[in-house]
Amino acid sequence: MSKFHTLDHVDVKGKRVLVRVDLNVPVENGVVSDSTRIERIASGITELAGKGGKVILLSHFGRPKGRDPKQSLKPVAAEVAHVIKRPVGFADDCIGEAAERAVAAMKPGDILCLENTRFYPGEEKNDPAFVAQLAKLGDLWVNDAFSAAHRAHASTEGLGHLLPAYAGRSLQAELEALGKALEHPERPVAAIVGGAKVSTKLDLIGNLLNKVDVLIIAGAMANTFLLALNKPVGKSLVERDLADTARRIMDEAKAARREIVLPVDAVVAEKFEAHAPSRAIDVGAVGDTDMILDIGPHSVAQAVSVLARVKTLVWNGPFGAFEMEPFDNGTVEVAEAAAELTEAGKLITVAGGGDTVAALNVAGVADRFTYVSTAGGAFLEWLEGKALPGVEVLRVK
Repeated sequence: MSKFHTLDHVDVKGKRVLVRVDLNVPVENGVVSDSTRIERIASGITELAGKGGKVILLSHFGRPKGRDPKQSLKPVAAEVAHVIKRPVGFADDCIGEAAERAVAAMKPGDILCLENTRFYPGEEKNDPAFVAQLAKLGDLWVNDAFSAAHRAHASTEGLGHLLPAYAGRSLQAELEALGKALEHPERPVAAIVGGAKVSTKLDLIGNLLNKVDVLIIAGAMANTFLLALNKPVGKSLVERDLADTARRIMDEAKAARREIVLPVDAVVAEKFEAHAPSRAIDVGAVGDTDMILDIGPHSVAQAVSVLARVKTLVWNGPFGAFEMEPFDNGTVEVAEAAAELTEAGKLITVAGGGDTVAALNVAGVADRFTYVSTAGGAFLEWLEGKALPGVEVLRVK
């Protein structure tokens, strides 16, 4: 992490530490229903408080159009206190007199959560006047919200130009895990790229072809590649207008001596319904009324054999319609194999993206991977090779 300023480089004792976290968590009936993101940042918050910092939490919540009590961070602040087992104060504004008064009353080791930064349009506009009002509240800024680092907003990037800026512990862990996966990986490297559409993953595939040794195409996007190879796809989800693009990608991979792995068999059904009658068939035998909804057993074995011969795996996207049985089988079996290899010390596994995290949770293996990113869009943009504003501002110049 020598490329970035981290908390190893600063003494926070007695200082007002503005910490950008991601508290955009699901809330139902005023209660947080999934505290995974809070658990990820908990140790970083308690470390800063334990070192005598005055810890001031900044976050967005939802997409409010101005001040909206339904999108207040107050119940989330209560959940933060519950998770970290320490009192967390709450200020009902993030700038101005109420915020300044709450910050002024803090003692070293105190933790305060400010109200939703998106109550102000200046947050998403990265408005200099709004950034300056936030900066008045702190002596230094810590970004611990990798999931929002792809946005150049006031609290995710703007503050880094006005205050000494540092990577928080969970953002540091994310950058280190991602660096191990693609920047300085143990080779050979494989990537699983799934999802519904090739069109949404073109930048990702392009960047990964330069970085990995084996690319496993999964999910409905594999159907477009099969179509490009003149395989029948029946009623499956497919982007017919991108068949030429798929052929070009395969040609480029061949020229660069990169291996692309496509399904050799598929689980098909005539209806996309739970427990619909289904069967596994060769990809060349898909009927006109068939829908490809998962990979078949030979494709599972093929994917597992790839994992057995590589050292690093990056995973973004499921193999099939994992949210509905029995079409979760391919994803679950490959995920279990990856987890076993990880536990045996034979494979470094880094996964991320909303559907991917959900699929690994369905498989019950998320905690057995080397690292699972909850960052969604930021994780995808990083995989695509794009610079993330909230990370770039932390670089050692």
